[in-house]
Amino acid sequence: MSGLLALLDDVAAIAKVAAASVDDVVGQAAKAGAKAAGAVIDDAAVTPKYVTGFDAARELPIIWRIARGSLINKLVYLLPAGLALSAFAPWAITPLLMLGGCYLCFEGAEKVAHALGWAHHEKSHMPTEPDDPAHLEEQKVKGAIKTDFILSAEIMTIALAAIPASTFWMEAATLAAVAVMITVAVYGAVALIVKADDLGLWMAAAGRLGITRSLGKGIVAAMPKVLALLMIVGTAAMLWVGGNIVLHGLDVLGFSWPYDTVHHIAEGATHALTQWRGAAEWALVATMDGIFGLALGLVLIPIGTKLITPVWQKVRALNPVG
Repeated sequence: MSGLLALLDDVAAIAKVAAASVDDVVGQAAKAGAKAAGAVIDDAAVTPKYVTGFDAARELPIIWRIARGSLINKLVYLLPAGLALSAFAPWAITPLLMLGGCYLCFEGAEKVAHALGWAHHEKSHMPTEPDDPAHLEEQKVKGAIKTDFILSAEIMTIALAAIPASTFWMEAATLAAVAVMITVAVYGAVALIVKADDLGLWMAAAGRLGITRSLGKGIVAAMPKVLALLMIVGTAAMLWVGGNIVLHGLDVLGFSWPYDTVHHIAEGATHALTQWRGAAEWALVATMDGIFGLALGLVLIPIGTKLITPVWQKVRALNPVG
């Protein structure tokens, strides 16, 4: 009997350790995922365009295919690459993170430039009315998964840098949790956004109560504004996160002046506050990070459009894929 009790006690102890490990993984994954807010919001804002123009019955299957491709990107390709980087070249994490931050700044600044009319839009070479909807769907899904790979690489790199030093398996479990949690969050949100119009139309047409029909009409009328707001929030988050990543990376590499200046200004400006000082200081730092990100992105736009993009197009022309 005493042996059985001892065994049960050991099992309980192991269960407690396992539960604590799960809590640690989930907690670290949540914190790491929060650090990737800019890329996550942008992912959610960008994806709905890939289901535009298809029958309502195809919207959710297309989102599922993109979500599955996103999960494969993160778990099959990016997670092993991240773990190898952490194990064999940890010195490269900060430069790669800064490269991802520059990309976020570039993307955010490009959206601001387009919104203000400072840049022309490239004409799409995609056919607007293809003869084969199935072929167009295949192209759209492949394009979405390729775009997701870039955003997922940013998310996983940011998450990797945010994870405290730990064992190989803890890092692997945390990155896997980040991959699953963010994919479910992003594409669950995308599905809700995409189907909100259908829900609103159904409520407006089939609702038995006047308030139900009015609510349905309100949902339909509000969705364009919701999408526009999501794009604005996503752009602001990209500039904030991208600027913060670059400034913090410069500080890590020994160029501390820009990072220290931002924080000294924020501390000085909020010194007199007695309440909400922490929140005000954070908001001011985030604003200055975003301004820095916008300025950096505007500098990077001509570099990206006039140099990097033409070179990349030539490389793709020499080695076409699919």
